[in-house]
Amino acid sequence: MAGLVKMVRDRQHLIVTLLAAWLILTSPWVAMLRRMPREPGIFDHAHLYIGLTALFFGVTYSLDCLRKGGWRLCFPWLSGQSHVVWSDLCGLFRGRIPAAEGGGLFGALAGLTLVSFLAAGLTGAAWLWTQGTPEALDWRGHHFLAVRALTVLILAHALAVALHVLDFVRD
Repeated sequence: MAGLVKMVRDRQHLIVTLLAAWLILTSPWVAMLRRMPREPGIFDHAHLYIGLTALFFGVTYSLDCLRKGGWRLCFPWLSGQSHVVWSDLCGLFRGRIPAAEGGGLFGALAGLTLVSFLAAGLTGAAWLWTQGTPEALDWRGHHFLAVRALTVLILAHALAVALHVLDFVRD
């Protein structure tokens, strides 16, 4: 059992990435508004179960990322290091690729992506919890906003990774 826990823990980023990709890419086939449809389809059921699974992994992955001072890398402004983010941003406009380590721009981007992932999961769970009530439509709107932010941040995160790979290949 300990081996399985270690394997899952080591692969949390991959698991969260695959779950998020599946949920975002299949969302056009989800047919929910105030409540689950009378005859829900496979995508409706799958979105709920995979979404709740993603929320679980999002919470455990967040805890893993933020422990042992990791929160300083993901949220540098909370530790008084916002100047590093600004320095990286200015350097990016001058053609310099920011470092992946050190809690700069790319670390902050990863932290914001993590927060938006959790926001998407929590608003989705709230939407499910309030199904059939007038509040469900409000939570649906919040969920859509969180997912849109997550999608943009995932694309930015992927671009940052690509820039690092390019920088690594150049060296």
